[in-house]
Amino acid sequence: MSNVPHILLIDDEPQILDTLRTILTEKQFKVTTASHGQAGLALAVTNEPDLIILDLGLPDMDGVEVCSRLREWTQIPIIILSVRDNERDKVAALDMGADDYLTKPFGIEELLARVRVALRHSAGRKGEQSKVVRAGSLTIDLVWHTVKRDGEEVKLTRIEYKLLAYLAANHGRVLTHHSILTHVWGPADADHTEYLRVYMRQLRKKLEADPERPQYILTESGIGYRFIVDE
Repeated sequence: MSNVPHILLIDDEPQILDTLRTILTEKQFKVTTASHGQAGLALAVTNEPDLIILDLGLPDMDGVEVCSRLREWTQIPIIILSVRDNERDKVAALDMGADDYLTKPFGIEELLARVRVALRHSAGRKGEQSKVVRAGSLTIDLVWHTVKRDGEEVKLTRIEYKLLAYLAANHGRVLTHHSILTHVWGPADADHTEYLRVYMRQLRKKLEADPERPQYILTESGIGYRFIVDE
């Protein structure tokens, strides 16, 4: 069995497909392409790729629906591509289980970086995912529920720890406000974004060297948050 990561591209723009196929192939990825949602779904089943790059605007079905259909049976990482400025579409895709998104036009180096992060996270899900997450001076032990900064234990409240653990366990992924609130506070509080702002401010004060310029807990404007770990 080949160890070369297999990427499935689902996009209806021939220029995008050709460009990405050429670049990704040069970077030693195996690449399969589809220009329609139904074809992409069929290829996902038959080829079992390691990563899917999915456009939201497809001719036969919406990319959000494609994402939802994929998540009925697989946890293959999904990176969304979109020209849409409407954050609601991005949030919908992320809530359906997409791992990340990029807005067109995008930089190739940024896309490649997102691909590497998604593949690492996927490998962690398939194998024995590390229970200790390291980010700069932070060490988060997800088994013993301890957090250290520069070797000194950081005291967190129950909610603060639950919030940090969810972000850290999904490091590299964009987590929407809705998904974080649902996981940490429960479905009844999924719309209370004010809770999230307050606790995120508290976490950053305890963890970041400069809470106004965070290095670990990054804001995805209008969408949610992303936790960054060491490469």
